[in-house]
Amino acid sequence: MKKNFWILLLFIVIGLLTGALVSRWLAPVPGLAFLTQTSKVVWSPAADFLVFSYDFTLRIDLSLLSIIGLILAIWLYRKM
Repeated sequence: MKKNFWILLLFIVIGLLTGALVSRWLAPVPGLAFLTQTSKVVWSPAADFLVFSYDFTLRIDLSLLSIIGLILAIWLYRKM
């Protein structure tokens, strides 16, 4: 399989989603709270020109398990 940017991006998204799902499943376990706590990252660019305007908001909730999923996804991509 040929490696390219789109495959890497797909691996990254799948890794983040997998980490987020595992984090949600383990949220009720009190001993693993340090793995499931999330911190929000928000980026909100906006511009108002005379002809058109835009407003875009990107919000990412990162937990330690999401970052572990991201690292595993990049590692699997490199092993491919």
